[in-house]
Amino acid sequence: MISNFKRNILKSILFLVVFLNSSILEAQNDSIPKRKSEFWQKVQFGGGVGFNMGSGFTNIALSPNLYYNVNSKVTLGLGLNGSYIKSNNEYNAWLYGGSVLGIVNPMEFVQLSAELEQLRANVNYETTGGTVSDDFWNTALFLGAGYRSGNFTIGLRYNVLHDDTDRIYSDPWMPFIRIVF
Repeated sequence: MISNFKRNILKSILFLVVFLNSSILEAQNDSIPKRKSEFWQKVQFGGGVGFNMGSGFTNIALSPNLYYNVNSKVTLGLGLNGSYIKSNNEYNAWLYGGSVLGIVNPMEFVQLSAELEQLRANVNYETTGGTVSDDFWNTALFLGAGYRSGNFTIGLRYNVLHDDTDRIYSDPWMPFIRIVF
């Protein structure tokens, strides 16, 4: 059993610890609101998420982007790309890489873009003789145009580096949707 004297000492110590901690924490809080730096006021985020599944096929994709608004007409961006693709009894693949993007808005509702993308592909094919691995780099240069409304753009882009032996993109034309926050 704790005596009243010890109980009062413990209460006093607890009170001092709580009071001093709250005073120290409150002293760290500025009453002046913090303003974002000019750089971060011009930064936006966006990207894409994809999930496709059916009849023995799975495709999961994630592609976050960071955009810097140079001014009201020009935006520069960096992106990361990652995908996992699996087709039962045929192949599975990991695709990962990055991209550099430039966007021009010559009119309020028109958006033109150029994107250089570099992807690493790790593909495993299932054959009658076993699994065959194929690891390679793929470079794409997309030129695109789209209709823009606020932070939403829908359009079409063309891979000018595409050829018939391209093992990532089967067609040079690709629709896109771009949303930035």
